[in-house]
This record gives sequence, C-alpha cells and structure tokens, in this order.
Amino acid sequence: MVKTIRVILIVLVLALAAGCAVPAAAPAAAVEKQAVALKLPFMPNVQFAPVYVALEKGFFSQQGLDVTLEYGPENDAVALVGANQAKFAVVSGEQVLLGRAQDLPVVYITAWYQQYPVGIAALESSGIQTLQDLKGRKVGTPVVYGASYIGLRALLNAGGLQEKDIDLRTIGYTQVESLITDQVDAVVIYTANEPLQLKAQGYTPVVLPVADYTKLVSNGLLTSQKVLDEEPELAKRISAALLQGMDYTMQHSDEAFEISQKYVENLDQDTSGVQKQVLKASIELWKADRLGASDPQAWQNMQDILLQMGLLSKPLDLAAAYSNDYLPEK
Repeated sequence: MVKTIRVILIVLVLALAAGCAVPAAAPAAAVEKQAVALKLPFMPNVQFAPVYVALEKGFFSQQGLDVTLEYGPENDAVALVGANQAKFAVVSGEQVLLGRAQDLPVVYITAWYQQYPVGIAALESSGIQTLQDLKGRKVGTPVVYGASYIGLRALLNAGGLQEKDIDLRTIGYTQVESLITDQVDAVVIYTANEPLQLKAQGYTPVVLPVADYTKLVSNGLLTSQKVLDEEPELAKRISAALLQGMDYTMQHSDEAFEISQKYVENLDQDTSGVQKQVLKASIELWKADRLGASDPQAWQNMQDILLQMGLLSKPLDLAAAYSNDYLPEK
C-alpha cells in the first residue's frame, strides 16, 4: 500500500512539474518582406548579373525586400518613377537629366557603371585610328537617341567634329554585321560587347571608347523624390543589396555567370565564351574606389553634352539630380 501511494505521489509531482514548465517557444512568425519592382532596360542580359546575383544569393531578401524585375525602355521607366507609378529603375545618366528637364522629380542614388560603356569601333583594315579619321566616313548607330547617340556626340565633340562631318546611318542593332559586310566604316558600340563579338569572328577592331576622352554618367539606380522623402530607408536598403550583388559578381564572376543563366535566355549555350567575356569586360566598367558613388564632374560633363545637342534648353540644378547620401557608409 505504501509503495502504491509513493508511485501515485511521484506521478502527481511529475504532472505538476510538467504543468509548471515553461512551454516551448512558438516559431517566430516570418517577417513579411516589402514587395518592390525594379525596372531594368529592355531585356534580360548578362550585364545585369549583379541583380540576378542579389536575388539568388538573398541580398535583397536580407534587406527585407521581395524584388521582382520588369524590363522596358529607359525613358518609360523614368516617366513611371517620376509619376510615382514605380519606385526604382536602372537608367543612364542622360535619361535622368532629360526627365528632370520635364519636371519629373527623379533622383539617381547609386552609380552602377563608373565608365560610360559606349564607343566607336572600326576594323583595323579601315585605316581609322583616331576620332579625326571619322571625318567623311559612314558611321552606323543603332538609334539616334539614348546612350549610343549621346556617346557618339561626345566622341565627335572630343575629336573636334560635328555630326555633319560624318555620314551617319541608323542601322539598328546590327553593328557587327554592318561592319564586316562593309555597309559602314565604323559603328557605335558598347565597349564590353561588340568588340568581343568581332574578335570571336576573327576580326581585329579598333575601339575608341567615350571613357578615354571624357567621363559621363551611365547606368545607375533611380528613384523619386517622394521615396526619398517618405521611405529613405527603403532607398538605402535596395542600394545596399544592389551594391552587394555588384561586389559579389566582381569577386565571383564565373558563379555570377552561372546564376545569370537562370534569367537570360540561351546564356547556357554560350559555347564560344563570348558572353562570359562580356560580363568580365563589364565588370571593368563598374570599378571604383567607392562602389555606387557619383562623380560631380561626370554630371557636369553630361549636362554640357546635352546642352550642346539642344536636348536641354538651360542648365539644371545638378545637385538635385543625384545623391550619394543613400549609399552604405564607408
């Protein structure tokens, strides 16, 4: 009987202890991430590898962001950001100034490319070696607007030439074909792209990059003044994630290329290795002592070119067009 009572008491003590024990903590509720659309120029491309890396490596997610990508023309993206119908876009510097000239309150907060990626290429056999050699020659440009055209005008200006001094032809994005079939003597190109394609086909191109003559503002992260006024931390977070993606891509370009294959059609069929070279050549254009920082002189140079072209009717307040205040602290 005593033994039975002792067992009952032990059971009661254990039951009471269990009842008094601190219950196991429930799993923490997942923090809801802020949905953000990021507009990129035109179509998926290996040159956007830092964005793809930031998605796949969780850099956006770590900043509390659920980022989706949308592609389209840069001028449309500027208009949408300026009208507060989109929060972020990657656009070139001239688009920022042209937008602000139309009273769109857009602000460039993170420089991606530190060197303007446009240039002019000619075949070695053409005899073109300098900008002055372009005089009287047939020069093909994909379009007569945007970064390609701005870059062309900057190069002509650097060479003491005007547009009337060359035979300018609009050829679409057929620069390599147009050059090797002698339809034109020189073409406006992206320095990290078409020259590599020409070399892969056995040609020796002469390349005259804009960056060798002047510093202009190229692709970077754009937002609106409304976002900066109302959600400054959001601007800082997306900038930090993008820069982390850039840095990782620069340090691990082969892995970044593999990641990009998920986003860029047919990139996994790059048997010639040209697109991998395009990525590595692009990385050279991003390098800076401080990733993401804008150079005031580059903005002044860009404005001067736009004024000279008549695309701006008067100088703008450049200090309002860009900011380095939303970059991660050094």
